[in-house]
Amino acid sequence: MTGKVMAHWYPAYVGLGSNLQGPARQLENTFDLLNAIPKTRLIRRSSLYRSAPFGGIEQPDFVNAVAALLTQLSAMDLLKELQRIESLRGRERGDPRWGPRVLDLDLLVYSDQKIAEPSLIVPHPGIGVRNFVLLPLAEIAAELTVPGLGRCASIDVNLAEPRISRIG
Repeated sequence: MTGKVMAHWYPAYVGLGSNLQGPARQLENTFDLLNAIPKTRLIRRSSLYRSAPFGGIEQPDFVNAVAALLTQLSAMDLLKELQRIESLRGRERGDPRWGPRVLDLDLLVYSDQKIAEPSLIVPHPGIGVRNFVLLPLAEIAAELTVPGLGRCASIDVNLAEPRISRIG
């Protein structure tokens, strides 16, 4: 009798952001696209948050959220799927850093792994310093231990960061 090898499911957290072409609608549609990634399931999603732009470029406010996924994909394969979704929604890789965008997807945490590759750093270095990442992540995963930072709920919110508010 031959047995099937069961694939392992890894928890992953993805940051979503948009400030162009109906940002709240962009994120709502993106949750569905995340759930459609092969060998991946959307298991939880945060509220939507409106935040002031980061990086000093004049632009509209962003709408941000975080999605919790379970995936059988490697971190690099998941990143490729996130970039495919960004491209599908109209993002061009040449967009200015911290500039306006239709969709931005960041792999924030992948299991308990620390990854430092030229194309991927996990956990995302912005988790502990950006309220638009930390607040929605803490909403859905307060007990999550972020490698190198500790429990999500115990990471201090950066009060010096621009304004942010929950919108739905």
